[in-house]
Amino acid sequence: MPQPRAVALRLAPLALLASALASAPFAAHAAPATAAPLDAAIAEVLPELTAWRRDLHQHPELGTLETRTAAKAAAHLRSLGLDVREGLGVTGVAAILKGAKPGPRIALRADMDALPVTEATGLPFASTVRTTYRGQDVGVMHACGHDAHVALLMAAAEVLVGMKDQLAGEVMFVFQPAEEGPPQPGQIVGAKAMIDDGLFADWKPDAIYGLHVWAALPAGTVGYRSGPTMASVDEWNLVIRGRQTHGARPWDGIDPVTIAAQVQMAMQTIVSRQTDIVRSPVVLSTGQVQAGVRFNIIPDEARMAGTLRAFDDGVRADVIARFERTAKAIAESAGATAELSVNLNAPLTANAAERAERGGAALRAALGEDKVVEMPLLTIGEDFSQFSTVAPTFYWFVGSTGPGIDPRRAPMNHSPEFMFDESALEPGLRSLLAVALDALHSPPPATAPSAAR
Repeated sequence: MPQPRAVALRLAPLALLASALASAPFAAHAAPATAAPLDAAIAEVLPELTAWRRDLHQHPELGTLETRTAAKAAAHLRSLGLDVREGLGVTGVAAILKGAKPGPRIALRADMDALPVTEATGLPFASTVRTTYRGQDVGVMHACGHDAHVALLMAAAEVLVGMKDQLAGEVMFVFQPAEEGPPQPGQIVGAKAMIDDGLFADWKPDAIYGLHVWAALPAGTVGYRSGPTMASVDEWNLVIRGRQTHGARPWDGIDPVTIAAQVQMAMQTIVSRQTDIVRSPVVLSTGQVQAGVRFNIIPDEARMAGTLRAFDDGVRADVIARFERTAKAIAESAGATAELSVNLNAPLTANAAERAERGGAALRAALGEDKVVEMPLLTIGEDFSQFSTVAPTFYWFVGSTGPGIDPRRAPMNHSPEFMFDESALEPGLRSLLAVALDALHSPPPATAPSAAR
């Protein structure tokens, strides 16, 4: 069978790298002898990687609607000679690379979805896509950098396929939809939907890896931490039902808008006065308040929606109970009712200790000690955490803010001005390959899957 496109050219130099890695973990082989082949492979694929990222950025798609993105990933995997599975979790894609030698099984994951954000970067390949999201006309933008994630995994697949005759083990490439949450509250999408659709039914990984570009780090650096890393993510919805009346005669009705305002103020004390945030950080925020259709009519109903972030299941449950009690008490005091629903979009994301130790060593060997930092706890969340129910996981961050910009002041992920600097592509790919190659050329870990949480 002929070699897939652009792969045969790399087999000779990469064989040297594979030989070095086969004898010991990647972290122990940071010598120049291993650097040249990997440098050549990365340099060869970098133009494609950049073009893929720009194309994906210009054509973003919301969660469960990533048909074009999924098709692009699937076509690329097929061009590398891999058998591809599609339609997992609606639009998810997966393929397995089998090395010539027996060894560990690992999965590498990239999320594909964009956000309902109107882009304001001014890039020549900026998104002009618009859509309707939960009843509102919005722009669509890769404001979180998932375009880079997809492109990086496509590039990693190309490099690893190029050295498959020397690889020990197997690699599953997972392109996941809907990481940013469900189109409607309560839907099961993303990582869990892929798992439920049988992603790992016939192939169980020893470990699962993922990365995320991050505006708070400069391009060229990466960051990680062992143990709890990102908070659990709940989407809450509160419905307050009053009684409609004319705005000029509020005493004839029950005003749910005023009640919503009182709930908004009171809920701030749940975290600031009722929760021990020294022991475990927690965030309770409102993102939406909707009520009424006309300026002079007090409506029947007001709706609030927001998010709860926590690092402890007990704290999470306590805050939910306090929030529900507070909202109902305020509503009842005015003759209204309040109904709270809470949907867990993602559990706590935690790095398995053994995988973090090995992965961190691989990152330092690949990029240099001064380019790897320890991350603080982050109240953002990720449904990558769902994969820790299957195998130990390791997740790290790739700096994405370019030279001359203070990362502390750069527009953050999810901002309409979020600006991924393409100088981050090379170290991002290097980090992904380093972690993967280390995992493939290391003995099976003693850590049980449950230790990932």
